[in-house]
Amino acid sequence: MREDSKNLIVAIALSVAILLGWQYFYATPQAEKQRQAAQQAAQQTTQVTPNAPTAGQAPTPAAPGTVPNASAPAVVETREAALARSPRVAIDTPSIAGSLNLRGGRIDDVSLKHYRETVDPKSPNIVLFSPSGSPHPYYADFGWVGTQAGIALPTADTVWTADKTTLTPSTPVTLSWDNGQGLIFRRQISVDDNFMFTVKNSVENKGASPVTLNSYGLVSRHGKPTTLGYYVLHEGMIGVLGDKGLQEVTYTNLDKESALPGQNAVGKMWDGVTGGFVGITDKYWAAAVIPDQAQPFQGSFTARDASNNRVYQANMLGSNLTLQPGGTAEVTQRLFAGAKEVAVVDGYHDSLGIKNFDRLIDWGYFYFITKRLFQVLDYFYRLFGNFGVAILLVTVILKAIFFPLANKSYASMAKMKAVQPEMTAIRERYADDKMKQQQALMELYKKEKINPVAGCWPVLIQIPVFFALYKVLFVTIEMRHAPFFGWIRDLAAPDPTSVFNLFGLIPYDPGAVPMIGHFLMLGAWPLIMGVTMWLQMKMNPEPPDPVQKQVFAWMPVIFTFMLGSFPAGLVIYWAWNNLLSVTQQGFIMKRNGVKIELWDNLRNTFSRKSPAKG
Repeated sequence: MREDSKNLIVAIALSVAILLGWQYFYATPQAEKQRQAAQQAAQQTTQVTPNAPTAGQAPTPAAPGTVPNASAPAVVETREAALARSPRVAIDTPSIAGSLNLRGGRIDDVSLKHYRETVDPKSPNIVLFSPSGSPHPYYADFGWVGTQAGIALPTADTVWTADKTTLTPSTPVTLSWDNGQGLIFRRQISVDDNFMFTVKNSVENKGASPVTLNSYGLVSRHGKPTTLGYYVLHEGMIGVLGDKGLQEVTYTNLDKESALPGQNAVGKMWDGVTGGFVGITDKYWAAAVIPDQAQPFQGSFTARDASNNRVYQANMLGSNLTLQPGGTAEVTQRLFAGAKEVAVVDGYHDSLGIKNFDRLIDWGYFYFITKRLFQVLDYFYRLFGNFGVAILLVTVILKAIFFPLANKSYASMAKMKAVQPEMTAIRERYADDKMKQQQALMELYKKEKINPVAGCWPVLIQIPVFFALYKVLFVTIEMRHAPFFGWIRDLAAPDPTSVFNLFGLIPYDPGAVPMIGHFLMLGAWPLIMGVTMWLQMKMNPEPPDPVQKQVFAWMPVIFTFMLGSFPAGLVIYWAWNNLLSVTQQGFIMKRNGVKIELWDNLRNTFSRKSPAKG
């Protein structure tokens, strides 16, 4: 086997290995994991008797001046039963529905009006927050902690009095509670049309002695949620901690942290930071507490066991605040609880001055490429109303931007084909002397002004765009359930059809086959992509080496199966890019006087007799 054949095979093998690794870590559907999550949710939604105790809801005692650790109840009941156990104030906005819990003053019931679990418009709305005692508790809490013993402060069992029955964007709700020791606590909660709550905690000291307090805010999640497990996506604790910048800690890594001083929990802590937020993020949803951006605070991520459950918290603790007799203090904090819509998140970053709040969306290490690519896609989406059309247009624009470089690359390839007879003659002349062979080839390249590696540039250019587009399709909620045309109802999901059931004509689900089901979900668009890749390869002369010929023949098949489980939007991009590349390559080859081998190769491929016998 010639040396160039070996190098080609090694290069292709590495490419296949990279794509297989990509599929394993990034793109393989997590259907089994999601089924397990659904089963677990069903198992945890167990009924209890009406007289079941609710012990365990009170916060675990913490060291003075630290954020309270909310306990998990020993008894788990349905979400509806847990909601019914406490007096509540309804929440009704254009974007969310839910309620405030007057027992504890928590925001623990939030559903998203515009988002559903599946593409079926009749499927249930996404539930973000659920109260303690439900199968999956997840909520936000705000309040005060103190360093002085004997002072009654609001806890998770405190029943507040509300001045209204419904919280809307135009009607804030004020909660109040008197501790009977001279301290009157008030909590005004307002909400906007999207996903931002504003919480103003105030305390009035009518006693005879000064009181030192610290404000706090936290997001608490009981139980380790089932995550998608993609390396390309962060799920877990997230925050921007002043000059410490963006901090992302997965649930698994948080469990491995050391114990925090004075707390029955492991975690990470940042003292004296100013600006930012702390929270918990999923793929498309997030909850984050946001302190006063001008005041220093302590941020922390914690994890601990409570009532046979794991409790994860993102916490912020304010500085000491001493309240003199007759004095009043007020602290304003915010809570984001909703969908990570780019325009909404960026709007809060700009209008509220929240430090790096846009990093709540996982744009990744190539933030400047990924976010800009989304912005261009979003522009064309707003113009034409279809993200699939936007992908096609952006691909054309990228082709135009990189045309000069691609033009040089294809021109160099064309020249390489033009001098192919001379190259073959050199290899035959110096078949036994590789050094002289290479020297003669280099002289030929220099004479004809050929760059032998220029042909790699189109592939190298496509790789970062491919990764950036995949990231955009995968992490942005705007792509979730975004339809294209025909059978593609979700560009962020794989093509739902399969050639193995004749695209739905046969009542058979190939995806249900254990271990290999995701490979059998080979839809129409992956097949179209494979055909376009095959056509692109047919633009070039067939390699004389039989090993090379077989490798090139199988490449479109391998890529077709591998991309079968990729988001449909990405496969559409690749197919469209291949068609544009074929057109561009044909134009450049014709301009350089090089024969286009496509028609001869197609004729030979479909000819009944072998070209060698012709």
